[in-house]
Amino acid sequence: MAGYGVCLAGIVNRELLRFVQQKERFLSALVRPLVWLFIFAAGFRSVLGVSIIPPYETYVLYEVYVTPGLAVMIQLFNGMQSSLSMVYDREVGSMRVLLTSPFPRWYLLLSKLVAGVVVSLAQVYVFLAIARLWEVEMPPVGYLAALPAFILTGLMLGSIGLVISSMIRQLENFASVMNFVIFPMFFASSALYPLWRVRDASETLYMVCMINPFTHAVELVRNALYGVFEPVSFAVVLGTTIVFFALAVVAYDPGRGIMGRRGGPKGEAA
Repeated sequence: MAGYGVCLAGIVNRELLRFVQQKERFLSALVRPLVWLFIFAAGFRSVLGVSIIPPYETYVLYEVYVTPGLAVMIQLFNGMQSSLSMVYDREVGSMRVLLTSPFPRWYLLLSKLVAGVVVSLAQVYVFLAIARLWEVEMPPVGYLAALPAFILTGLMLGSIGLVISSMIRQLENFASVMNFVIFPMFFASSALYPLWRVRDASETLYMVCMINPFTHAVELVRNALYGVFEPVSFAVVLGTTIVFFALAVVAYDPGRGIMGRRGGPKGEAA
């Protein structure tokens, strides 16, 4: 067990060091949601005010509504960024060192996920602190209550990123693939607008939003920030995490998965 702990600590420490050394990564992670919060949300405050819907007990300003979705957006981009690092590590060969360790492949991938979640949590809570200075206030206990929700959503988005990274052979192809993942997941969700508004506009789009796991990640966090547990969203996020993590373990198995059939990193963990 001590060895497993050392392995986990080493992978998390490596990811944190990479994060600290790449300050532009931290700033870029905050710029996207802050632009939405300070400019877009402020501009549409009077037009897109939100009526009384759970978990809100009164009318809320638009920037209050979008803040949970923007926080989860940080985790979405971080999960994809972590999967990008997997593609990069595979190309330069450091993945070979990781996968030839005596620890089970599932544990190595889980450690990589945990490391990515730790980094995303730092970004999320800095964003929430800035949002609070912008008078986007939530119940103080909600910031602590939302921590398990953020951890679970981070694991889900990281697992999706792992599966995607297993399908990409070259680093140059990553950006184009991400455009077909990040933006549809983000915009076809409840991050920017209530689902009842989407349903009024299009029943088909509403159904797409309902089957989108990112929608349930946002709703899980949104409710948790107000001290409310959302069982349906929790079940969807947990189930999606388990399914995609299992797919990632199979995909990174050189004997069975996509990595092995494509020849990389073949034989590295035999």
